[in-house]
Amino acid sequence: MFKKLLLLGLIAGVLAGVASLIYQRVYAHSLEADFSIIAKPVNIMIACILGCLLAAVGYGLITKWLPRYGEIIFNFVFVILTFASILGPFGAKLPLEIDNPQLFPGLTVPMHFFPALAWFTLKPLFVKN
Repeated sequence: MFKKLLLLGLIAGVLAGVASLIYQRVYAHSLEADFSIIAKPVNIMIACILGCLLAAVGYGLITKWLPRYGEIIFNFVFVILTFASILGPFGAKLPLEIDNPQLFPGLTVPMHFFPALAWFTLKPLFVKN
């Protein structure tokens, strides 16, 4: 079961990373606001994959320790952490040479939801209740 969860985390992370990179390209093209110096594509992919792999480990541990309520507790904690993570982009200090710094949260905040969306979308394919 743990191998399946790690595979889920990896695939969900890659999916979230690809979606984030596509979103970054569309955002930069449509608003002419390129933040790729700050939000580097490789860092975006690593963050998405790492986030989903951590979710896989957390899900595995919580459902093992609390088989009856583990899934709902995990879902609740995952969503709360996802929402809490969006505070970072609002407090980010950007270099002075960046044009349109007010557009930075519009780029990064939606990306914080992609790992959770990918996880919740793919989980039924890997975990049968």
